[in-house]
Amino acid sequence: MNEVIKNILTRRSIRSYTDEQISDEDLNIILETAKFAPSYKGTQSWHFAVVQNKEKINQLISVIKEALQNSSIEQYKKMGNIPNFNPFYNAPTIIITACDKNSPEKEADSAVALENIMLAAHSLNISSCWISSLSIVRDDPKVIGILSELGIPENYTILGTAALGFSNNSNAKAAPRKEGTISIVK
Repeated sequence: MNEVIKNILTRRSIRSYTDEQISDEDLNIILETAKFAPSYKGTQSWHFAVVQNKEKINQLISVIKEALQNSSIEQYKKMGNIPNFNPFYNAPTIIITACDKNSPEKEADSAVALENIMLAAHSLNISSCWISSLSIVRDDPKVIGILSELGIPENYTILGTAALGFSNNSNAKAAPRKEGTISIVK
């Protein structure tokens, strides 16, 4: 089987990580693949903020949790009230993906960049998981304050985060694929 296809079919979302940090060399490769993702009219309207500082990650977790607890959406409130809440599953590296608020295809640009990040990580035997909780609370003033400290430009919006590290769970299995999701017209 082609290695690219094999990589796509074998990648899993991992929600339990060791403390071992990924190497700078691997991180740079992963970030390079993010920059080569397709983007709306080639605008590359994204910004990637890498956080490997445990104190900064914990600070971010704290403001995410507080913002979720203050949400008007009951499901988010419940999430924010989970004891030992950690949306990043203790991953030692997170990559926050932001795009220019004025980009008409910011969601798509962010999604393909995050997919490149996760596939590149998998090809390097690094585990990953797409995290949405930061994008849910991206407009909270405390969250905005921390994002600014992390170098995210003011006119950018968070659309997703990748948690990266080495898995504590070597038995991750694919969920069964849903039937009836493809139509072919010839």
